[in-house]
Amino acid sequence: TAPVQVQLVVPVAVVFSPGSVPGDLPRPLPFRDVQEMEISVNLRTSVTSRYEMVFRGTTAQEEAALAAATAREADAALHLLQDSSMGSLTMYVVPDTSFLLPQGISVYVGKHRSALVRAGGSLAALHARLQQVTQAMSFTATSIAAALSDRVPNGHLSPDARRNLKSSLGYEITFSLLNPDPKSHAVDWDIEDAVNRYVKPVVDKLSLVANFSVDSQILYYAVLGVTPRYDKESSSFLLSAHSLPHVINPVEARLGSSAASLYPVLNFLLYVPERSHSPLYIQDKDGAPVSTNAFHSPRWGGIMVYNVEAPASPQASLPLHVDVDMARVMGVFLAQLRLLFGLSREELPPEFLLESPGNEGLADWELDHLLWAHTVENIATVSTTLTSLAQLLDKIGNIVIKDDVASEVYRAVASVQSAVAKLAVGHLHSAFQASKEAVTSSERAFFDPSLLHLLYFPDDQKFAIYIPLFLPMAVPILLSLAKIVRETRQRKKEPTKMD
Repeated sequence: TAPVQVQLVVPVAVVFSPGSVPGDLPRPLPFRDVQEMEISVNLRTSVTSRYEMVFRGTTAQEEAALAAATAREADAALHLLQDSSMGSLTMYVVPDTSFLLPQGISVYVGKHRSALVRAGGSLAALHARLQQVTQAMSFTATSIAAALSDRVPNGHLSPDARRNLKSSLGYEITFSLLNPDPKSHAVDWDIEDAVNRYVKPVVDKLSLVANFSVDSQILYYAVLGVTPRYDKESSSFLLSAHSLPHVINPVEARLGSSAASLYPVLNFLLYVPERSHSPLYIQDKDGAPVSTNAFHSPRWGGIMVYNVEAPASPQASLPLHVDVDMARVMGVFLAQLRLLFGLSREELPPEFLLESPGNEGLADWELDHLLWAHTVENIATVSTTLTSLAQLLDKIGNIVIKDDVASEVYRAVASVQSAVAKLAVGHLHSAFQASKEAVTSSERAFFDPSLLHLLYFPDDQKFAIYIPLFLPMAVPILLSLAKIVRETRQRKKEPTKMD
């Protein structure tokens, strides 16, 4: 793989409210400090994280905002006062006695780009806390390693690291309702309203990361590839965790969305089990029922089983009319969407309190988290693509490279250099845009039609095509030449007659 050297710079403002300044500060406020850390990927890829911290006291407006009754109100008021450029963070240090943070909570992470942090007494304790928060809100060594998973040696990555979707210029989200038993169930789902209400706010926020398209379909007589096991105790059918991987393949053959798509497709399936297999529950590895009755597959999507209550009287006319509770379904699908993008919140310590992002589905700092990872991944992808292109072109001696291909290569190189330079000064948004332009240019160059036919028409193929044409003609010519050579030799050997 091509060498990649990136420095990720995060501007952090650490703002001390009155009564929260540790006694052992090295110098009087305000002052600057820098924390650097090497993120190990492999020998040819070096990623350095650099937190450029400015320590200062609060302004009068910030003090007024911190006097709010709750942390949520304080966060909303502080948002209007802080630097909200992408990739930057603001940490407000509050005294240990502050009532803004509930009992047992040392850090409150807001829904924008700031956090409230308890002072913790000494500077060392505060530093440790700040390091945890700033990493959680920007990028961790794990998230960068996951973004560069193609370069990380096997065994050095946790299984979760390969769960995240690869960076792409676009994604297609497909919601599918599977009704295997339409004779028994007439299922009605208001997917259009649900998409507008629950999915659109999330997709609008993610539109900065990539282009999204959303569509839906209803599939009849589409069954899961696994027959569920009947459980007498609960009078229900069970799907165990180890059989879940076998569920997807037969269903995927019916979906048909990935065949015509340029971009990765995220599939979200709502499965209403047939009457003969109702109710159907999913079990986890320990045999306990899964509370959401759903499961997700990394980089693919998720499936939720939606059970229909049996009618009160056995004489009820079929098909039963089913109105799907879209709020419950979309809650599960949006949680799975967050998991696919690597935005799980489980790895944070219990003393962290995270504000719910509301109907937008993800906080501003979580969007930054995605941008950091995708920018690094795009830079690595472009360097690999251009290296592969150079190696291929070296192997083909008679190749002609057009000016437009060359200009795309130059543009890709310039955009990557720009992205690396922007990261080194902490301009995340412009770095991400430059990395996206680099990916587009490098792919245009790599898949240019003028190169494709040469790449797939090497010399050995030319021999395979031309030999059958020329060999039949060459045989009589070669035989005639051999005969002529023989005759000339014989003529030389015969002595000339002397009169």
